[in-house]
Amino acid sequence: MIDTVVWGTGNVGRAAIRAVVANPALSLARVLVHNPEKVGRDAGNLAGLGHPLGVAATDDVAAVLESEPDAVVYAVSGEVRPDEALADIVRAVSSGAVVVTPALYALYDHRSAPIEIAEPVHAAIADGGGSLFVSGVDPGWGNDVLPLLLSGLGSSIDVIRCQEIFDYSTYDQPDSVRYLVGMGQPMEYVPPMVAPGVPTMVWGGQVRLMARALGLELDEIRETLERRPLAKTVGTATMGEFEAGTQGALRFEVQGVVDGEAIIVIEHVTRIHPSCAPDWPMPPDGDGAHRVVLEGRPHIEVTVEATDEGGSRSAGGNATAVGRLVNAIDWLFDSPPGLYDALDVPLRPTVGKLGRKKS
Repeated sequence: MIDTVVWGTGNVGRAAIRAVVANPALSLARVLVHNPEKVGRDAGNLAGLGHPLGVAATDDVAAVLESEPDAVVYAVSGEVRPDEALADIVRAVSSGAVVVTPALYALYDHRSAPIEIAEPVHAAIADGGGSLFVSGVDPGWGNDVLPLLLSGLGSSIDVIRCQEIFDYSTYDQPDSVRYLVGMGQPMEYVPPMVAPGVPTMVWGGQVRLMARALGLELDEIRETLERRPLAKTVGTATMGEFEAGTQGALRFEVQGVVDGEAIIVIEHVTRIHPSCAPDWPMPPDGDGAHRVVLEGRPHIEVTVEATDEGGSRSAGGNATAVGRLVNAIDWLFDSPPGLYDALDVPLRPTVGKLGRKKS
């Protein structure tokens, strides 16, 4: 079995622990945490499994990497600490491990990554013999392998549109929702997630990845942005009140453009309450969904609704994205050292998983 470390126990890390335990090719070796209050706690408890796994969390990064694990799931956010995340990941790859992570947006399409990000990773691979696969939690498969698979079903395609449609009222991440996304902030506030150039930095790699797979030469990548205020004050179960007149909905697109036309589009539609921007796309039911739309002949739409952790759609989206990463580990382990992307790593059945009891 492949000894696997999960580094981080937030929204992504909890799902990663569960995915590692459920995969018959993997063995959960260690769990790394940053919060001192989590040190010594059992991984099963941290992951919400309801039973112990016999693996106690530690904050000793050096000791864990010096033990030369076969694989590392790096589940720590890179949104507000990109330099630190890159340094952590380079360190893990240098130890010789197969590393999977959503944290380095620039490496979704590593062929177009800035040299200051790609070069340290390539050096770590050469020095340590490890590998790295980066895919998103928005989710990555919804912006690469799923739309590309569906493209093989159409006679002609005019536009590929990948949508994330979510109501954030159940998303228990107040800092991200209020300050990164800007919900509840004055309309003159510029949310960092949609500041000019940031959407392209985060999702542009996935647009370029799909274009490369489809043999397209993009003329440019373009951004659009719309924001709507709340008509009335609303309350949420997890994050309190959001006042009337503040931002209540956000919609943006990252567009791959050919001959002046947007032909590959990654679109996010997010709300803090369903009453805001009711004319924008809505999830079929519940708090969110991911959808791929192929405009052409025939018109094709596929909507994915995943739930986890008591029915949460945001947790379900995280879990499916993490599943894509974790279930790639055994393939990467058997492959030569290198820097891989979603076009390199096949989405395949996980042999031996069906019929196993839920972990």
